[in-house]
Amino acid sequence: MKGRRQPMTRARAEEIAVAALGFLAADPERLGAFLGAAGLSAGEVRAAAGSPGFLAGIMDHVASDEALLLALARDLPAPPETVIEAWQLLSHPPALS
Repeated sequence: MKGRRQPMTRARAEEIAVAALGFLAADPERLGAFLGAAGLSAGEVRAAAGSPGFLAGIMDHVASDEALLLALARDLPAPPETVIEAWQLLSHPPALS
């Protein structure tokens, strides 16, 4: 149904973060900016990908740059709000009661 968004789940947020990594990796300048911000070398990405918080770190990076966030949203394609929801879920998960 057009105009109706899927609810954001952890699995969906992780899919968006993985897509964001692919989006960053497709452009050397974008990838370099991410690696520099994360303090990683290109060779360290695979090992870092398995660590807790890596996907949140990708989304933190994307959310910190409006132009990058909008470009990713266009690439997905998804509304920018969907990218923000994924970032919020991965970087600021709801507290367990």
